[in-house]
Formats: sequence, structure tokens, C-alpha cells
Amino acid sequence: MAERFRITLAQFNPTVGDLAGNAEKARQVWEQGRAAGADLVALPEMFITGYNTQDLVMKPSFHRAAIAAVETLARDCADGPALALGGPWVENGKLYNAYLILKGGRIASRSLKHHLPNETVFDELRIFDVGPLGGPYSVGNTRVGSPICEDAWHEDVAETLAETGAEFLLIPNGSPYFRGKYDFRINEMVARVVETGLPLIYLNMVGGQDDQVFDGASFGLNPGGALAFRLPVFDETVAHVDLERGSEGWRIAASDIAPLPDAWEQDYRVMVESLRDYMRKSGFSKALLGLSGGVDSALVAAIAVDALGAENVRCVMLPSEYTSQSSLDDAEAVARALGVKYDYVPISESRAAVTNTLAPLFAGTEPGLTEENIQSRLRGLLLMALSNKFGEMLLTTGNKSEVAVGYATIYGDMNGGYNPIKDLYKTRVFETCRWRNANHRPWMMGPAGEVIRPSVIDKPPSAELREDQKDSDSLPDYPVLDAILEILVDRDGSVADCVAAGFDRDVARRVEHLIYISEYKRFQSAPGARLTQRSFWLDRRYPIVNRWRDTD
Repeated sequence: MAERFRITLAQFNPTVGDLAGNAEKARQVWEQGRAAGADLVALPEMFITGYNTQDLVMKPSFHRAAIAAVETLARDCADGPALALGGPWVENGKLYNAYLILKGGRIASRSLKHHLPNETVFDELRIFDVGPLGGPYSVGNTRVGSPICEDAWHEDVAETLAETGAEFLLIPNGSPYFRGKYDFRINEMVARVVETGLPLIYLNMVGGQDDQVFDGASFGLNPGGALAFRLPVFDETVAHVDLERGSEGWRIAASDIAPLPDAWEQDYRVMVESLRDYMRKSGFSKALLGLSGGVDSALVAAIAVDALGAENVRCVMLPSEYTSQSSLDDAEAVARALGVKYDYVPISESRAAVTNTLAPLFAGTEPGLTEENIQSRLRGLLLMALSNKFGEMLLTTGNKSEVAVGYATIYGDMNGGYNPIKDLYKTRVFETCRWRNANHRPWMMGPAGEVIRPSVIDKPPSAELREDQKDSDSLPDYPVLDAILEILVDRDGSVADCVAAGFDRDVARRVEHLIYISEYKRFQSAPGARLTQRSFWLDRRYPIVNRWRDTD
């Protein structure tokens, strides 16, 4: 029996649907593993298809093509280490989420996922069939157990593998980020190590897919729960990990433990990576946005520059007669600091034309919200025209507070293909701007230093659609609003919970009402980076038409 077992881990970023591209990435890392003397080369869950595939994987022509791609990969990688990667598998007419082990030119064995997550962003119970509790697979004379992602969050799969002879656990994952997710993972995996007494390697993927970002941070634990290594967060990484067998069995050789950034940095990195991958994987290289002089659009501009580079970002100021000089100055200052292309497109003439066109129909009515929203919709129209003309993806800039209560104009400032700050409450927007001014990292393509000047962050927020307008005219102050939203949205709490936390009942009821009546706007809104367990898309699915209200 070997005294050393080497695994080449590929913490990689697949693209959903790119079977040939994903197979090529697997082939290249297999070559690296062979050169490094690996016994096994391992990639994450559902790597051949990319993840999360949602209903795409149920399409017979797709999952047949994915399995065929794995079979071809097995033939190409016949002479060298075993290759393990995730993909779909069909057996007896049933579709499984599988971990496939390629040896000797064929798919030699497979593990089938037993626990199928059916919560938050996952619908696997309606997509896949439940696999049986199985045993380990052999690589040479070593037996490896591979609970697939969710399987490792339940003790029965790992215990069954240990009881049937697994010598260590290799867990392939497609585990997306939310704030604090690493701590959840490490605590659960320590529990599996304690229960089984086996070393454990947790292999996660990286990269963005729609709203989700997979954050990597793959790690190894030895019996007792000691951390043997940790790979970097968010970065594609190849690592050669050795297990050594002594008198007490297999142990993972100690290696580098990459630092774990704080929550502010991780959130910002997620917003950057999600936009970068959403653009790249959907075929866009350039973006544009309306730069109002406010804090939200300034932060989105900084994220876009850090993701794409200043040469690939266009910012557009679209002033009306209500746009203040300070907003004009602040927008220009942000654009200059970031080094982006900056266009100035006044909307006064367009607004006058629309107003004159509608005058006969609006005769005898008082100006109000309709006239205010015409400004926003004109801006949306003009920005979409620029997007169509120049092939630049329009970014929308509404924060989670606004998205929650509908403080945005549908077909106006909600226009756009992606929203990097969709899951970031307004109070966190302010602090994130300050964080970005004070911090710069190698993965940021934008300049270091202050890119959002204090006047942008400190001034009272305003949509500037009428004279002397402030957000606080229509909404509770953001610290109050965000605290109530955190109870009602993130914790699924009640009005009574808000009152118990010290908030006014009538204010809480009004916020709850705004959340519900804004569902139709969110249903039509752009996707955005997921930062929490209760982001607006797959994490929270409510009916558009809903007459129920909390009576507490």
C-alpha cells in the first residue's frame, strides 16, 4: 500500500453549458497532475456542465452531450492519474448528480448524490433523482469516499463511507457565497471529521454564474479538526496536496493556509467577480451606467471599473432642471477619479417633448409622480439606446433597500442587464464606498486611492426628480428602514418582531406593505450579485399578486 497519495486539486471556474471548454480545462489540469506525479486529479461538483445548471441539465440532448464529453475525456486521459469530476449521470432512466471517476480510458466508477438541496438557490429535488447511500471508490490501493456537496452537510453519507472502508473523504462542491458562509462550511466539515475520524478535503469551485459567486477557499482537515491547508478565496488555483500514511492512518501534509479576507472585502470581491463573469460569460466586454452624482451609481461605477477596466466603462450624466450643481460636480469627479469615458446628455428637451405630447391627455390633472417618472424613463430610454448602439451592457444601480420597497422606476432607472449592488442595503453602500476608498487589491482593475469623494457619500440621498426632493420624504431614514428590512426580509420576521425590536408599528406595517406591492417590479428586475441568504431572486420567491398582510 502506498505511503503517499497525491491529489491535484483544481479550484476552477467552469462556464455553464460550455462542455468543450470545461472539458479542456479538465484535460489541462490532468496534464499538470500527471507531470506532478499525482495519483488523482480532482475537479468540483458538476464541473463538466458548469453549475448551477437549473433545468438545463434535464434536457436530454444536453445531459447526453455532457456524458459523452466525459467519456471522451476519459479516453484522452487514459495514461496517467485517475481524473474525478462532477457531471450528470443517467442510470435506469433516472438522472443523477454524480461524481465520475475516470481511469484506464473509461468511467470506472461513480458516486451519486444522495441529499438533494431544495432551498435557497437550489432546486435539485425537482431536477435530479436521489442516489443511494454508497461506498468508496478505489484509486490504486486507496479507497476514497466522495460525499457530493450537500451530502457532506449530513452525517449519514460520510458515516456510511467510513463504515465501508473509505480512508479519507474528498468532497466536491458547488457551494456559492453568502456573507459568513466559510464559517458554516468549516464547522460542518469539522463535525464530519470528528464523526468519522478521517481526513477530509473540501474542494469548491470559483467564479460567477448569474447571481451566484462560488468563492473557492477549498481546505483540508485532519482528524481532530486541524486545518492542514486552505486555498485562496475566489482565485482559480491548482494545488498538489499530499496525504501521508503513518501508524495512525492517512494524514494531509501541512501546506499553505491562504488568508481569509474580512466580510467587507469578500462582499466587494463578490460584486466585482459576479459582474466580471456575467459580462464575460454572456459575451459582453463593455458596460455603461447612468452616473447621477449619488452614492449608488458611484459605487457601481467603481465596481465596474474594478471588474472590467476603465477603458471598458462609460458613465453618462443625464441632468434635468432638478439636477443640482453639486450632483453635476460629484458625478464628474467620480468619473475623473476612475478614468472612465464620461458623456453629458441633458434630458430637458426630451422631457418637454414628452410633456407637450401628453398635454392634451393630462389636461385638468395636477403634476405629480407620473411627471417625475417620465424623467427616469427618459433616462432609461437614452441609456438603452446607447447600449444598443455601442454594444455596451447597461448596469442598473438600485440598492437592496430601494429594490425591497420599490423606490425605483420600472422601465426607467431599473433598466439594465445586471445590478452589482442588488443585495447591498443602503447603509452598507455608504460603508462599502469608504472601504473601497481606503483599500486596493491586485484583483481590482481600477485605480488605488479615493475614487468616491466624501461629498458623494455624505450628502442626503435624493432622486432629484423634483425641487428639494430627499429620499427621506418618502421613506424612513435608511438606518431605520434597513433594520426593519433585515427583520422582515432577511429573517422572515413579522411586524410584531419589528415592534419588539423598538420600531414604530405603523412604520413597520408601511414598510411591509411596500415590500409586497413591489413584487412585480422585482419580478422584472435585472439579476444581481448574491451576498446574503435572502437575496431577491431565487432565495425569496413570493407571489406577485398577494393580498395578505401581517395583522400582528
